[in-house]
Amino acid sequence: MAETGRLRLATVAAPAMSPVTLLRTTIILGVLAVWEFLAHSGWLYRDVVPSLLSIGRALAELLTSSDYYFHLGVTAAEIGAALAIGGLSGLLVGLVLGANRFLSRAFESYLYYLGPAPKIIFFPVMIMWFGVGPESKIALGVLSCFFPVALSVAAGMRQIDKVLIRVGESFRATTVQMALKIYLPAMRYPIINGFRLGFGFALIGALLAETKLSNKGIGFLIIQAYSVFEMPRMYAMLIVLFVLAIGANALIGRLGGVQSITQV
Repeated sequence: MAETGRLRLATVAAPAMSPVTLLRTTIILGVLAVWEFLAHSGWLYRDVVPSLLSIGRALAELLTSSDYYFHLGVTAAEIGAALAIGGLSGLLVGLVLGANRFLSRAFESYLYYLGPAPKIIFFPVMIMWFGVGPESKIALGVLSCFFPVALSVAAGMRQIDKVLIRVGESFRATTVQMALKIYLPAMRYPIINGFRLGFGFALIGALLAETKLSNKGIGFLIIQAYSVFEMPRMYAMLIVLFVLAIGANALIGRLGGVQSITQV
């Protein structure tokens, strides 16, 4: 009896790893092993694939540098402004297109045509309009963020239960009341998913703009490290950026009650 109790206690104290976690861990360890093998194989030019140890040293130096946090703050401010402006404007346009069939048929196809276009081609226009400062990077981020949010919200509007709309109309709710009381609560998931996609595109747009013409920001630091062939430092910045992007994406999902893929 005592032996059975101890066995049960050991099982509770050391739960088995889930198959999904095991697969993810195996893939990560496998990628790291292949990376380290390539770093020491001599098949590639020196430091094109630096060792994990050299990347770790560069990462430690990066995280202890106050200059890096200044550039990180610049990029975060640009992405935050782009997400706020592009996301809110996309939300408004999506609500209008989803609620009005005539406007949807007239204009939504243009969003589908322009959405996949690489927004970096508009960067010269943004420079002429807004200058070479942070405003042009924010503008490119806004342009990148707007389309996925607008299209996701418009599609979500058409999936709202018609009964809810009839209830609002029966109470003679105004357009604003319908949007706040019916549309937005019923479209929580499409809105949050649209903002998560918009965040990713805003991040890409701002970073690409910083690599083209800037003297501050993470994009500027990455292209600077690349130009002087400081590969460990470049990879360290990419790792930090990757981790922060995952954290921000998960936070947006949590704010809307949407389960992140990293939590499955």
